[in-house]
Amino acid sequence: MKAEWGEGPVESDVMTVKDEWIDYNGHLNMAYYNVLFDTAVDQVFERLGLGPEYLKTRGASYFTAEVHVCYLRELGAGMPVIGTLQLVDFDSKRAHFFQELRHAEEHWLSATSEQLSLHVDMTARKVAPWPEDILANLKSLSDAQAALMQPERAGRRIAIAK
Repeated sequence: MKAEWGEGPVESDVMTVKDEWIDYNGHLNMAYYNVLFDTAVDQVFERLGLGPEYLKTRGASYFTAEVHVCYLRELGAGMPVIGTLQLVDFDSKRAHFFQELRHAEEHWLSATSEQLSLHVDMTARKVAPWPEDILANLKSLSDAQAALMQPERAGRRIAIAK
């Protein structure tokens, strides 16, 4: 299946911050930011051909190897949010992408997530090359987003300047 893409970051469906995700500080617990980011990734990766059916029929999936999250503005219970995904780079076995989590109505930025995913042969449980059709879908997404600037927060590292 060939995926079709717009020119900007791919948007998720609108998601809602659940009451039970609010921590004792009165805001969205950091673990649930990752739930929202992961839900948005799954939606995009399903369009790439990497959904649950891919695992069942082809015995492969993708695993997260590294994540860097920046928390910029608190989210509260009941808030509608949308995730976006920009493919930063990919090669024969990996995909590097950048996400933003925004308030779905007011559009302010709440958090960013930069990730590296690996294609995995689930039988061997080892990193393996993307199949040609998936590679073609990644290229199609990359081509559609070619005019996008590198995300400002991409490539950050954690350090205390001395």
